[in-house]
Amino acid sequence: MFSVAATIIVLAAILVLYRAVKGPRVYDRVLAVNVIGTKTVVLIAIIGFIYERPHFLDIALVYALMNFIATIAFLKYRETGSLD
Repeated sequence: MFSVAATIIVLAAILVLYRAVKGPRVYDRVLAVNVIGTKTVVLIAIIGFIYERPHFLDIALVYALMNFIATIAFLKYRETGSLD
């Protein structure tokens, strides 16, 4: 059951990869990369559940925070030209 969910998430990430490459604007590409990061977080959590490794949830949370901060930092840099 969980392997089917993981496969569906990977296929959805591949579909979003098309938007990351082909996006008409930079903001569409950033959103697509953010969605791929979110799907990766869910995939890490599912893998941790399948293999009974609760530490994977901690890794998924750290990756989610890094994904969020990187997205905000890039968009701020894009808007103002600096990170100050």
